[in-house]
Amino acid sequence: MLLSLSWLREFTPYEGTAEALGDRLTMLGLELEDIRRPYEAIASIVVGHVVSCEDHPQSDHLHICKVDAGQGEMLDIVCGAPNVAAGQKVPVALVGTKMPDGMLIKKAKLRGAPSCGMICSERELGLTEDHTGIMVLPESFVVGKPLVDQLELDREVLDISITPNRADCLSVLGLARETALAYNLPLSIPDLPLELDAAAPEMLVPIDIDDPEHCWLYAGRVITGVKIGPSPMRLRHRLHAVDVRPISNVVDVTNYILFECGQPLHSFDLDRLEGGRIVVRRAQEGETFTTLDGQERTLTAADLCIRDSARAVALAGVMGGLNSEISDASTNVFLESAVFKPATIRKTSRRLGLSSEASYRFERGIDQQRTVWALDRACAMMAAMSGGRVRRGLSINEPQPFAPASITFRPARANALLGVPLTEDFDEKVLTGMGCEVKKDGAAWRVSQPSWRPDLTREADLVEEVGRVHGLDTIAPVLPAIAHDLSRAGEPESRYAFWSRLKHWGAGLGLNEAVNYSFVGHKDMDHLGLPREKRISIMNPLSAEQDALRTALAPGLLYDLRNNLAQGAQGLRLFELANIFEADNASETTARETGMLGVLLYGARFDTAWPQAEGDMDYADLKGVVENLLHYLHLDAPEYALDETHAFLLPCVNIMVGGRVAGFMGRVKPAMADEYHARKDVWLAELNLDVLRELHDAATVRFTPLPVYPPVRRDITVVAGPGLKAADVTAHVRGLGLPLLEDVALVDCFEPRVEQGAEPVRNLTFRLTFRHAERTLKDTEVDKEREKVAESLVRTLNVKI
Repeated sequence: MLLSLSWLREFTPYEGTAEALGDRLTMLGLELEDIRRPYEAIASIVVGHVVSCEDHPQSDHLHICKVDAGQGEMLDIVCGAPNVAAGQKVPVALVGTKMPDGMLIKKAKLRGAPSCGMICSERELGLTEDHTGIMVLPESFVVGKPLVDQLELDREVLDISITPNRADCLSVLGLARETALAYNLPLSIPDLPLELDAAAPEMLVPIDIDDPEHCWLYAGRVITGVKIGPSPMRLRHRLHAVDVRPISNVVDVTNYILFECGQPLHSFDLDRLEGGRIVVRRAQEGETFTTLDGQERTLTAADLCIRDSARAVALAGVMGGLNSEISDASTNVFLESAVFKPATIRKTSRRLGLSSEASYRFERGIDQQRTVWALDRACAMMAAMSGGRVRRGLSINEPQPFAPASITFRPARANALLGVPLTEDFDEKVLTGMGCEVKKDGAAWRVSQPSWRPDLTREADLVEEVGRVHGLDTIAPVLPAIAHDLSRAGEPESRYAFWSRLKHWGAGLGLNEAVNYSFVGHKDMDHLGLPREKRISIMNPLSAEQDALRTALAPGLLYDLRNNLAQGAQGLRLFELANIFEADNASETTARETGMLGVLLYGARFDTAWPQAEGDMDYADLKGVVENLLHYLHLDAPEYALDETHAFLLPCVNIMVGGRVAGFMGRVKPAMADEYHARKDVWLAELNLDVLRELHDAATVRFTPLPVYPPVRRDITVVAGPGLKAADVTAHVRGLGLPLLEDVALVDCFEPRVEQGAEPVRNLTFRLTFRHAERTLKDTEVDKEREKVAESLVRTLNVKI
C-alpha cells in the first residue's frame, strides 16, 4: 500500500517525519518497505512567467521567449511548443538542472538564438504522458517558487506491506486510523457533501441479486450530463504519486476513492446497459467475456458476474467489461459500489490470473457499513469534475446486512497472555480508539466489532490489538521456568530427533544434504522404470514436471546431479532424508508415507587431487557409506543379496540387516544416467528409515574397555573363482571362533590376466587383526592362528592361498 504523507495529513494532524511514522507502523505490524520521493527529480524546477513570445526568424515552429524565473534577470529560452504564449505561468528548468530522463540542461544556441533553460511539458516532468504542448500553470502561482511546492505535490510516499488480515489498512483512511491511534491524534474525514439534482425526476436502476451468498450488498447511483475529460491537475498528480495512471475524470475518481477509502467502485456507461437493469448472477459454464484489458476470458459456473438484461458486463470484484466501459462519448454513468464474498473473488482472480487493485481488496474484505458512503463521496467528486448531475434515488439491494461480532474481553486474561500489567483504562482507550463499542460488565467486557475490522472475531484478536498498541517490542523477554521432571528421562527418541541425528551424521561424513520437492513427474518415474500402480497423481500440479508424488528418492537426487553438473561440479556426494508416497486404500489418507535415506555419489573421490590420489568414486565408496551408517546406529554388519531385476540399478544389491531388507544400492544404469548428463558411473543407495529405526530401537549396545595391548596384523590372499563372494570368506573366518581374532576385513581385490578360454580368477586380500586383552602377542602365536585360517579356507572353500 502506497501512502502519501500529505494525503494522510488531511485525515489526521501528524507532524513527524516519514521515517518516524514508518518505524511506528512497523512496530504496529504494518512493515515499512520503502520511502519514495516521486518528485525528487523535479525539485529544482521553478515557476516562470513568459513575459514575451516571438516567432524564431529562422524557424517555422520555434519561439523565442523572455521568461522571468525569479532569478533577477530575464532568461532567453527557445521553445518549440505550439501552445506557448506571452503572459503564461510555466514550469522552467534552469541551466544545470538534471531532468527525470537524465538530460542535463545547458546553455545552447538553437538556429542562432541563445537558450538558457527549458519550458517543460508534463511528460518531460514525468507527471503524465501528455506532450502536446508545454504545461500551463494557474495564474496564482508565484514566480521563482519551486514547482513541487506550488502544485502541492506529494513529496514523500511510504510503501507499506499490509498483512492479509489487515484489509482495513489498504486505504489512506485505514492507515490514518492506525496513525491517530498510535500517536493519540484526532481523526477527521474531509467533508464532501453530495448534492442531488432536485429538479430532475428520480432515476433508479433495478438490481437483482440471484446469488445472495456471494453478493452481500450492491448499490449504485446515476449521474447524467457527464462530460468526459482530464481530471484536475491536483487529482492527477496525487494518483501519479501512488503509481496509478490517470485516465479520465470519471475513472480517476473511482481510483481516488479506492485509495482514499478502500472501497472499490466501477463506472458503467448507462446507455450501454441493455434493459437498464443490473443482475448479479454466476456465469454459465464455458461462457466467454472480454474484460477491459481487451482479453477474452472463458468463465466457469463458479465465477460471479454483473449482468444487464442480456449479457455479462463485468466480472464481479475483478474487472469491468469492454462492452460497457466509459468512453469519450459517454454522457450518463451508473456508478457501482458493492460488497462480495472474499473467497468468491479470490478464486476467480486466481483462476484467471487476473489481479487488480479492486480484487486485491475484495479478496480480503471491505467495510460494508461505508459502502454507500463511499459511493456518495465518489458521486459528489464526479459531478464536480465532469459537470454532471447526480440524480435522486439510491439503487440498492442488501441481502446480507452487516452484523458486528460481539466478543468477550477480559483485561486480566489479556495481562496473563501478554505477560505485562496493563490498566483497564489503557485497554478501553485502545479498543474505543480502534472503533469498537465497549460495554463494561465486571471482569468480562462485551466488545462490538467495527465494520472495517473483519479480522476481529475472538478474544485473542482483541488481546493482540492491545499488545500491538502497547508495543510488543517493549515487552521485556523473560525465560520461562523449566520444571525438572526426572520421570521423563529415558523417553523414546522422537522421529524428528532421530532424523536430525542422521542429518548430522551425513554432514559429518562429508556429504551434502539435498532438499527436494515431494512432487516429481510421471515422466521421470517412467524413465527410471518405477511401477505405476502405486503412484499418486496430483490433481492441480504446479507444472507438468511435478504431477505426481515420488515413490522413490532417486528422481530428485538425479535431478540434483544434473543441476550440479551444469554448474561444473566434478564430484558429488549427496544425501537426502525425506518421505516417499505410495497409494494405499487401507490407509485413512489413501497414501502410505515411508521415511527414506538416499545417498548419491558421482565423479572425483576428492575435491582436489593433491595430496590425495586421483580417482573416481565406486561401489566400495558407496558400500563404505552404508556400513558407516549401520555402525553409527549400532546395528550388525549387513548382508548383501544380488538383485538382477531392479528397475534402474545395474548391478544392484539388497541390503539385509537382522534378516530384514533395509534398502538397496548399486550403479544407475548408464543409459538412464545419460539423461542426466552423467559421463561417469552414478552410485545410488536408498535405505528404509522406518526399518532402520525399528532395528536401532531393538539393538542392545554393549560397552567394552578400550584395548591396552597393541594389535598384530597379518594379510592373507585368497585365489578364488568368480563365484566366490568376499562375504563368504569373512563369514567363514569369523565362524571359526578364534579367541585371538579381533577383526577380518577385505583390503584389496586384484584380477590377473588369464589365457584366453581360461576361467577368470580374483585375488582377494584380507587383513586379520589379532589381539590379546591381557598381554602382548608373540609372532609365533599369531603365525599359528593365521595358518589355522589358511588351512580352513583351503579345506572348506576349496581355494588357494
